Amino acid sequence: MKRLLVIAFAFVACGGPKSPTPAQPSNTAAAPAAPAAPPAPVGHPRNDLIPRALLFGNPERRAVELSPDGKRIAWLAPINGVMNLWVAPIDKLDKALPVTEEQTRPIRQYVWTFTGKHLLYLQDTAGDENFHIFRVDVTSPALAKVTDVTPYKGARAQIVELSKRQPTTVMFTINDRNPRWFDLYKLDVLSGKRTLVIENEEQLTGYAFDDNLGIKMAFKTMPDGSTQLLTPETKAGKLGWKLFDTIPLEDDSTHVVGIAPGGKAAYLAESRNRDTAAMVLVDLATKKQTVLAEDAKADPGEVMIHPTKHNLQAVSFNYERAKWKVLDPAIQGDLDALGKLEGGEVHVVSRSLDDKTWIALTTSDQNPGKYYLWERGKHKSTFLFTSRPDLEGQPLVKMWPIVIESRDHLPLVSYLSLPAAADPDGDGKPNQPVPMVLDVHGGPWGRDVWGYNTLHQLLANRGYAVLSVNFRGSTGFGKKFLNAGNLEWGKAMHNDLIDAVQWAIDHQIAPKDHIAIMGGSYGGYATLAGLTLTPDVFACGVDLVGPSNLITLLGSIPPYWAPALNMFKKRVGDPETAEGKAVLAAASPLTHARAIHRPLLIGQGANDPRVKQAESEQIVAAMKEHHLAVTYLVFPDEGHGFARPPNNIAFFGAAEAFLSAHLGGSYAPLTATEIKASTMQVKEGKDGVPGL
Repeated sequence: MKRLLVIAFAFVACGGPKSPTPAQPSNTAAAPAAPAAPPAPVGHPRNDLIPRALLFGNPERRAVELSPDGKRIAWLAPINGVMNLWVAPIDKLDKALPVTEEQTRPIRQYVWTFTGKHLLYLQDTAGDENFHIFRVDVTSPALAKVTDVTPYKGARAQIVELSKRQPTTVMFTINDRNPRWFDLYKLDVLSGKRTLVIENEEQLTGYAFDDNLGIKMAFKTMPDGSTQLLTPETKAGKLGWKLFDTIPLEDDSTHVVGIAPGGKAAYLAESRNRDTAAMVLVDLATKKQTVLAEDAKADPGEVMIHPTKHNLQAVSFNYERAKWKVLDPAIQGDLDALGKLEGGEVHVVSRSLDDKTWIALTTSDQNPGKYYLWERGKHKSTFLFTSRPDLEGQPLVKMWPIVIESRDHLPLVSYLSLPAAADPDGDGKPNQPVPMVLDVHGGPWGRDVWGYNTLHQLLANRGYAVLSVNFRGSTGFGKKFLNAGNLEWGKAMHNDLIDAVQWAIDHQIAPKDHIAIMGGSYGGYATLAGLTLTPDVFACGVDLVGPSNLITLLGSIPPYWAPALNMFKKRVGDPETAEGKAVLAAASPLTHARAIHRPLLIGQGANDPRVKQAESEQIVAAMKEHHLAVTYLVFPDEGHGFARPPNNIAFFGAAEAFLSAHLGGSYAPLTATEIKASTMQVKEGKDGVPGL
């Protein structure tokens, strides 16, 4: 079985240090201020600045996948600046040819079908996330014919499952009949014909299949946020469903990973009756569970499943860094050998059906990705290529895992990067405090991890310490930590960030008056919350697609997010009750916009389906009303975050100039060429950023 994962829901997961300012809503109105004068950048010119194009431009190659027979290899690489699909014989990489010709928006996700002759990829329009499935015949010469097999305007298609036993069939879901619910279809890869499997009147949210694409289980989100696990049953010739189990919302980290060999058991990440989830084997007839792997500090993460036998072979757990627990001794030697290649982390990203050939990816904090061909029979690795060779030789810095204790004694796994000049002895501590950027992850039900991080490298190179914090509500650290974030937007979740700032001040990482907050999606919300709920903590903020009003946010999510709304009500606040509205209003930065008195930069994609443009528009309008300094940049061809490299180069070019003006680091000025290559529109505050 093979899956192509679609973009996940995310907005956008003893005495501790005390907050300098409690993270509570401020009702103190700032005095109206005169329009700010254009800031003068105070950073010093340097000749060792890494060019933005190397950091935010296209990688040379990425997303490498073997064909099922192991004879071909595919990857994404740019054509005229746009990421497209390329295919080569496995033994003749220099014979690679492009098989697509996307001219505007990069391809980001694709999968081989089991025909070995076709690729499927997903593509949306200008960031609207209404993905279509496109089919490519790689046996055609040069640029192959590309066919949109789901040409339904306004609908979102998702590839769900493929199987070697039905090589010309792909299971996919699409919401063209009802935008709220996805029907399940079979796609014939050769003809492009689709056949209805389930018309989703039961409001199902997902499925688990056996190796013959038989449905073994379905999932349904209930009004209380719990998830029902259902097994199929046929009555009077009609498919129905029988309740197998119910997963409470507080055990949201419990989920089905896959169906075990034989189809009579399932692999489950299980958190019920424990804190961190364990990987278990559950019998579908008796519900008996057998624990296969567990970790006291972390939930299961990445898994390795045999490509034909489908037995679970290894599970990774990531607390500060990822580590593998091997269940099948047959691959222990392979992982041991691969782990010695670069000294970072190893990911087996693709395997041939005969399991003789693997593609391995090595990564680390200073290695954005190196690909190797691994021949198991010979126990031999062959270097293929580096994802970003232009970064080799650049002054990339290390990332240091640290654990910060919150004021109520929760461990906050965090990551710190330092400017090279500030840490000449490489001990992870600056010789003296330096300006710092608090980089907040999105989700919030996600997490930061150790490894190469483009934003950390940019900011550290410009002279800043960079701190990323897994605040409560982040995922992967057990259900207690996850549920500690329930209804804590703008409260305890924000306190964790403030505690991390205080830790940085106390440990001489940064001076308290030279700290900025920055983030996208939930991180954008945290930026707005930082400048409103704790207006004296941060010198400035950079918000990318962050919600400003939680009530309007939840009222404008896409229709197909209907199942998630029940979860949002429990974890964020219920907009359908007076009490819930009060919680949401109190946590909304828009409510406290008058408290802002530090400069703010906002970036927004005009087609964002998750955090609508109105979320940025209304906070900008409120700041203008109160004569507060704000710079507002809109990208008309982007959605929830920016996919096109020219837009990222322009936005983060503006961001580093903005930070230089208020924190004093260095910056590489935006060029006319960079601005022209992007679609950036300066809606407000062009004088707020040097170079605009």
